[in-house]
Amino acid sequence: MKRRALRDEPLFFERNPKRRRRQGILLPAFDGPSTPPASVLPAEVLLDDQPLWPDISEMDLVTHFNRLSQLNYAVDEGLYPLGSCTMKYNPRINEAVAGLSAFNAAHPLQPDHQVQGVLQVMWDLEEWLKAITGMAGVTLQPAAGAHGELAGILMIRKALKARGEEREVVLVPDSAHGTNPATAAFAGFRAVEIASGPDGAVDLEALDAAMDETVAAVMLTVPNTLGVFEHRIVEIAELVHSRGGFVYMDGANLNAFVGRALPGLMGADAMHINLHKTFSTPHGGGGPGAGPV
Repeated sequence: MKRRALRDEPLFFERNPKRRRRQGILLPAFDGPSTPPASVLPAEVLLDDQPLWPDISEMDLVTHFNRLSQLNYAVDEGLYPLGSCTMKYNPRINEAVAGLSAFNAAHPLQPDHQVQGVLQVMWDLEEWLKAITGMAGVTLQPAAGAHGELAGILMIRKALKARGEEREVVLVPDSAHGTNPATAAFAGFRAVEIASGPDGAVDLEALDAAMDETVAAVMLTVPNTLGVFEHRIVEIAELVHSRGGFVYMDGANLNAFVGRALPGLMGADAMHINLHKTFSTPHGGGGPGAGPV
């Protein structure tokens, strides 16, 4: 049994302040002239009260966070089988490749001739993702899955503006990826929930009733959070397009049908891909740095 089940970990500030103070480094006393902060700093940056710092050593800090880590379920312990957001084990050789200095030490301002290898990898990745999704183009600019999702919805807003339309609603099924309503709101739209049918897929009648001239887009997670593939995706796309809306596909679980079906042929106008869920880029920190659209 793990220790996480045997103890409660206190907060830093819950530790006994009267315990013996432990210090890893003892600094020599300063014997130079003393300058009051108020004499050199503006009043608005000065604190009225002493900040509450925890009385804790480096060793305490490391062991504290190590114990906290044992409270967490991680992909190295088992599968995280949420339908729209399946986290998987990443082979360690792939983690090593992602950590090569040629990638993580490259600087955005380096001369082009110094980063041709990196640019080639990025170009190849774009072309592969186009082939996998059946979409007309790919951008690697978004720095995370949620960032890519926002970028895709902002593209739809731009397309509507180019048509001279001011649609304000984004329809989001109740089985969608949890970030979808937040993305719609952050992009300036009003998210409206669409009910699922008894089979766990989008209720076409509910969608038909809600799909009016105010709707900018429908955000679909395929498969959805229940793990159900939207088998009427083509009908949904045709309905939305016939009313002037766009179809945004959340690629959180692209691995469910990669190589078997193309979102572009399903009717998706824009989508993002979570590379860390499907193609084993490192988890955490937004992918990290990868939310292609």
